[in-house]
Amino acid sequence: MAGAELEVVRPGPLTTVQDLGRRGVAHLGVPRAGALDEPALRAANRLVGNEPDAAALETTLGGVALRASRPVTVAVTGAPSAVRVDGRAAAWGAPVSVPAGALVEVGAATHGVRGYLAVAGGIAVPPVLGSRSADLLSGLGPAPLATGDRLPVGPPPQPRPTPDLVPLPAPPAELVLRLHLGPRADWFEPRAVAWLARDHYRVAPASNRIALRTEGPAVTRSRGGELPSEGMVLGAVQVPPDGLPVVFLADHPTTGGYPVLGVVPPADLAAAAQARPGTPLRFVLLRGR
Repeated sequence: MAGAELEVVRPGPLTTVQDLGRRGVAHLGVPRAGALDEPALRAANRLVGNEPDAAALETTLGGVALRASRPVTVAVTGAPSAVRVDGRAAAWGAPVSVPAGALVEVGAATHGVRGYLAVAGGIAVPPVLGSRSADLLSGLGPAPLATGDRLPVGPPPQPRPTPDLVPLPAPPAELVLRLHLGPRADWFEPRAVAWLARDHYRVAPASNRIALRTEGPAVTRSRGGELPSEGMVLGAVQVPPDGLPVVFLADHPTTGGYPVLGVVPPADLAAAAQARPGTPLRFVLLRGR
């Protein structure tokens, strides 16, 4: 008997399949990809009994609507939103039973940006280089969802105790990003680097899965010229010619030619994934290791 499928009735503005990403292949020029808000993905999987790295759906602002071919259990975490099954209100942040043929709808995010819909068994699209994640920069993995797509669901996991609720932080009213200076902090005026911690920035509308872009005072360089391309890591804060810091997220390129002022610790990036355009942003400089 064929396994369960989820038919995409409404894909939303941008919904992609994501797991924990392609790790250990950056030396091949392959970005990491994966869920931008890892704690929210892990929580959704935990609620339906999946392993933490099972593939789920990452929505962006506008939600998604899916029809189940067979009974499934789903959970929605990340950005808070209304959840409905065949028009009836269902729980957000808890396991939800969806009968065969029923329509499960995740509404627009009321706060934050990215929601996560996990289904027991995981989204079983074919893996590419060890991950089922969609990478919008390289094009690896499945394309963003479109109306009429059918997503295979893996076999239900072995029964295990599942929590009724997994606590998660609220989307940030102010985004605070810690910053380890280097490796190219010496390319910038020392005064400009010091002022970075007191200046006020905002999340720019051009932000996406590749990078969080900022609006605010420019960080001035102390030297001109070009920098040969160097390897880029998750959380790298690159400063292009306009002087406005760019924080690299999961779909970031593996190399870049603009100087990197510092690196944001991975633990801070889940909040960055949920910061809407216009959210106030502060950098906190970290000294030493």
